[in-house]
Amino acid sequence: MDFAFTKKEEAFRLEIRSWLEANLPQGWLDGTYKQPEIEEDRIQFLKDWQRKLHEGGLAAIAWPEQFGGRNATLMEEIVFQQEMARVKAPPLINYVGTHMVGPILMQFGTEQQKQEHIEKILTGETIWCQGYSEPNAGSDLSALQTRAVKQGDKWLINGQKIWTSFGHVADYCFLLARTSSVPEKKHKGITVFLVDMHQPGIEVVPIVSMNGEHDFNEVFFTDVVAYDHQIVGTIDEGWGVTMSLLMHERTGIGGQLFTLQQQFEDFVKMAKTTPSIIENPIVRQKMIELYAKTKGALFGYYKNLTKQLKQGYPGAESSMDKLMVAELTKELFAFIQSVQGPEAVLWKESAPHDTYWQNGFLTSFGMTIGGGTSEIQRNTIGERILGLPKDISREKAGNQVG
Repeated sequence: MDFAFTKKEEAFRLEIRSWLEANLPQGWLDGTYKQPEIEEDRIQFLKDWQRKLHEGGLAAIAWPEQFGGRNATLMEEIVFQQEMARVKAPPLINYVGTHMVGPILMQFGTEQQKQEHIEKILTGETIWCQGYSEPNAGSDLSALQTRAVKQGDKWLINGQKIWTSFGHVADYCFLLARTSSVPEKKHKGITVFLVDMHQPGIEVVPIVSMNGEHDFNEVFFTDVVAYDHQIVGTIDEGWGVTMSLLMHERTGIGGQLFTLQQQFEDFVKMAKTTPSIIENPIVRQKMIELYAKTKGALFGYYKNLTKQLKQGYPGAESSMDKLMVAELTKELFAFIQSVQGPEAVLWKESAPHDTYWQNGFLTSFGMTIGGGTSEIQRNTIGERILGLPKDISREKAGNQVG
C-alpha cells in the first residue's frame, strides 16, 4: 500500500499549515495561550474561530463551491484533519451544522431551507444541535418517543432529548419525532424537523461532565411549534434522512485517529523528559505496545479509506475505525495516568502543571458512547463484516443505530 500523498495534496497541506500559523490565536502554537475559563467567553471564542475558518474558506472544505465550500476531495479532507490535529486546533462549535445538517439540506432540503440556513451554518451565525438520543432511545433510535402532532397549520412537539451537544447555545435543532405509529415497522412514522430553539416550551438542562465542562444537555419540549416548511424530506419517512446523516457523521472518524496519533507523540515527548517514566522497562514495553496498536489502527483506517475511495461511499468498516479509536484512546490515557504517580490525581489549581492528561483521561470514556457505543460497533462488525448471526435482542428491539 502506498501511503504517499500527491504533489497537489502536499501543496494543499502547506496552504493549510500556513493559514493556521497565521490565524491561530497568539501563543497557541507554543503552548502559552490560555483558553477562556468562563463558559460564555469559551463559547464566544469558538464562534469567533468558526467565523475565521469561514473567512479563510476552511469551515466546510468538502462542501460544493456553490454552497461556500471548496469541493475538496476526500484526501484533501484527510490532509486538513491531519493538520488540525497536529496543532490541536480549537474544535468546530458548529460541527453538527457543517458535517451533518448542511450536507443533508443540500441532499433533501427545499430551496427555502437551503436559502435560509446553509450560509448561516458556515459563518456560525446559527449554531445547530442534534435531537436524536432519548433516555429510552439511544442506540435503538427507532424506539424514540418524542411526538409531533398536527394541529391546524402547525405541529406541536412534546418529548425529551438527551446528550444534546451544544444544545444550550444552539439556535436550531435537527430533531426526530414520531408522527405516526407502525408497530411492525418501528422505523416508519418518524419525521425530521428543523426546530427553532428560541421559543417557549423548550427547557435546556445542563449535563456537566466529570471534567467540569458543559457541552451536553437534556432538552425538554412542551408544545413546541414547527411548521410544514421546517420538515426535511417527507412526513413519516425521516428514517432514510436519518441514515444519510449518520453516514456523514461517521466520515469524521479520521480526525479522531489523527488526534490519537498526536496524543501518543505528546506522551512520548513527556516521557523522554521524565526519567522515572522512560527508564522503566515495563513502561517502555507498554509504550511499544501502544505504538503498535495506534499505528495499526491508523493503517487499518487507511485500508478502509482506500476501499471508500474505490466504491465512493463509506461502508461498515467505519465501525472498525470507530471502535479502535475509542477503545485505544481510553487505554492510552489510562496508562498515562498510571505512570504519572501522585500527580495524576491533581486537578486544576492543585496541579503543578496543566491538566491536559487528566482531562484527556476523563473525556476518553465518552468516546466509547458518543457517535455509537462500542457494543453497537461490535455488533455491526460481527454481522456486516464477519457475517455472524444477528443479535436476537436486536431483532426483537427493531432497527438500531450506532
